[in-house]
Amino acid sequence: MSGKFKVVITDCDHPSVDEEREVLKELDAEVVLAQCKTEDEVISVARDADGILNQYAPITRKVINSLERCKVIARYGVGVDSIDVDAATERGIIVANVPDYCVDEVSSHAIALLMACARKVVFLDRYVGERRWDVTLAAPIFRLQGRVLGLYGLGRLGFATAKKAKGLGLHIIAYDPYVLRSDEVELVTFEDLLKRSDFISIHAPLTKETRHAFGEAALRSMKKTAYLVNTSRGPLVDEAALYKALKEGWIAGAAIDVMEHEPPDWDNPLFSVRDKLIVTPHAAYYSEESYVELKRKTALAVAKALKGERPDSVVNKAVLEKA
Repeated sequence: MSGKFKVVITDCDHPSVDEEREVLKELDAEVVLAQCKTEDEVISVARDADGILNQYAPITRKVINSLERCKVIARYGVGVDSIDVDAATERGIIVANVPDYCVDEVSSHAIALLMACARKVVFLDRYVGERRWDVTLAAPIFRLQGRVLGLYGLGRLGFATAKKAKGLGLHIIAYDPYVLRSDEVELVTFEDLLKRSDFISIHAPLTKETRHAFGEAALRSMKKTAYLVNTSRGPLVDEAALYKALKEGWIAGAAIDVMEHEPPDWDNPLFSVRDKLIVTPHAAYYSEESYVELKRKTALAVAKALKGERPDSVVNKAVLEKA
């Protein structure tokens, strides 16, 4: 090993890793960039790593148990569903993330999708593209002011979306079992969220509890005039149920930036109901500024841990208590 530490980037779809190398340079670290897709590929390159930066490659219990001296695994982003956090905790490995990453971008994208649904912007554009100059094709369109926006999840992204939505005259309600009190947003049960909302915007992490939270029962409980917006994680929505909901008119429409499988299967039935569906290609996180911020903060989490310092955001705080 040429450096004092070995830091492995398991996978990365960014144009370069110059920002990461710059941050880790002070550690005299050897930075190894891989493009792993399987457990065995991760094990092959990261077995002797001191620190790991991870995007999508699977950091499973099998991978973690193979690590010989790893002290920290940092994920590019907010969610850590690619990492077996429990296994890392058992091995005394810090799992870090970047919880304040792309908050402005994702909340703005959620509002953009909501507005596109409310004003039928995308659908009207498609009609014009077909040389159909007729606003009644998009009827009904309702006034936005006074309508109810329901937030599924009230963390940083939920609050940022609520702040922007209030400026549009929307009434905000939210369901989040981990938020017990809020002076800014009306907290409701999940059942009330479904029944009262004209728009529901999803801002929750993917967990065992949230997977397919929006399945057939939830979608049937929404208003027939309501729209579902998802800029969080694809598997929070059961796509088979969403297809039925759009096809059979349980809800008015949906706008999603994430899907259960990415890239999607282009034969997915959802793509056959495009008159009620807006899809963007997991783009909510993106801005030129967010790229730089994410890369530097992820690398900095690894650098701090390897220097014996506490990263800014530790997912498994029990590791610190053990240390």
